[in-house]
Amino acid sequence: MRTIDLFIFVAYLIGIILFGISFYKKGRTSTDYSTGSGTIPAWVIGLSIFATFVSSISYLALPGIAFLTNWNAYVFSLSIPFAIFMAIKFFIPLYRKIGSPSAYTYLEQRFGSWARVYVASFWMLTQVMRVATILYLLALPMYVLLGWDMRIIILITGISVLVYSVLGGIIAVVWTDAIQAIILIAGAIATIVIIIFSLPEGLSQFFEVAGRHDKFSLGSLGTSLTESTFWVVLIYGLFINMQNYGIDQNFIQRYMSAKNEKEAISSALGGGLLYVPASLLFFIIGTGLFVYYQVHTEALPAEFHEPGMSDSIFPYFIVNVLPAGLTGLLIASIFAAGMSTISTSLNSSATVILNDYYKRIKKDITEGESVRVLYISSAVISLLGIIIAFYIIRVESALDIWWNLAGIFSGGMLGIFLLGYFSDKARNPAAIIGVALGLLVIIWMSLSPIYFTGVFEKYQNPLHSYMTIVVGTMVIFFTGLLITVISNKILKK
Repeated sequence: MRTIDLFIFVAYLIGIILFGISFYKKGRTSTDYSTGSGTIPAWVIGLSIFATFVSSISYLALPGIAFLTNWNAYVFSLSIPFAIFMAIKFFIPLYRKIGSPSAYTYLEQRFGSWARVYVASFWMLTQVMRVATILYLLALPMYVLLGWDMRIIILITGISVLVYSVLGGIIAVVWTDAIQAIILIAGAIATIVIIIFSLPEGLSQFFEVAGRHDKFSLGSLGTSLTESTFWVVLIYGLFINMQNYGIDQNFIQRYMSAKNEKEAISSALGGGLLYVPASLLFFIIGTGLFVYYQVHTEALPAEFHEPGMSDSIFPYFIVNVLPAGLTGLLIASIFAAGMSTISTSLNSSATVILNDYYKRIKKDITEGESVRVLYISSAVISLLGIIIAFYIIRVESALDIWWNLAGIFSGGMLGIFLLGYFSDKARNPAAIIGVALGLLVIIWMSLSPIYFTGVFEKYQNPLHSYMTIVVGTMVIFFTGLLITVISNKILKK
């Protein structure tokens, strides 16, 4: 790694840690740590929402999957406007009215403590896997650059993010996110410019080669639900993004950090919609890399064409093609994307542990004890993420792994939120039966392709894995509605 690149990266890493630590203050309350006491400007929260959503999953895996296939995965981004509309119309006013730092207080009010614990638990599983996946993706470029043991890189990264996110609280997380959002967009744009100018025939060659290989395809418009068609990814995106912007603690905590409901809506709208064109940049990068290595066929070693190496192609390009200085900026951009998401997950997970678990076990708790629980919880989540990241090695695509795990661990939690919000008459028994049946369906859909083999093969889930969260959510919602209708008719008799 060239000296100037190493200097830029190290300067960024040290600078972002010191900037985050600068928000530390003595006598901080748990509210300061979790929501910043509602003092953060809307534009900063918006950039934080964007940066949290990007992560290194977008920065590395999206170019990798665009290089390997086409733009089918971009359909996921096209569902975001609808999800934001749902959040603005229904969810943000609800959370602002309740006034709790936890997104899951509402479920207890509607269905009891079991619902709150159920959703919070599945959400926590998702966050641990998210932290682990992103730590792995952050280690990839540094492994290519320096040849260090990936476990050492994962450990250093995890501890670095933990330090500033704990000492600075949500204010440090949000402000560092805003800076990181600017850095990662600048890095993506700079990469695209370099790729285009590195082609002998420039932009026209980019479109000609990519078009000839059908790299701009958004997927088949067929109605099959067994493969990753345009419609399957769109439906998956609708449900996942409604879950993200509507009920995910990472986002709800930012809505609660805004000064008022109007600014919360403004931040959700700005941060969410910014991702739609920004994610397109990553697909352009992946397609550009494909075109570049089609033109410069000898520049990419044979091992990068093997399964499981798609996420490493962008880091390889950064190291071997980008000019001095820009390499350091791109590595900083990748870390900016990942660190912003990890810091958010640590802060939000700690908030859930305090409000949805600890305070339910111990009623009389001082502010000092609350803050200590937040600190310890952040450290535990970071440690778990580091350990799991050690085992995520050489997968075909980290994006596929993340999307599949998100569908499984989400547990259809969106279904119970929708049931509670859109059915005033739904009560506890209907919710319990709906969740129980939904979880059974999710477990079958997730595990049957693995365990139902041989004579039991006909009992495998026939649908694409992306449909897990879709079917699970719908089963919970419609089962709850059906039980509600039936029980009301019985009561009337």
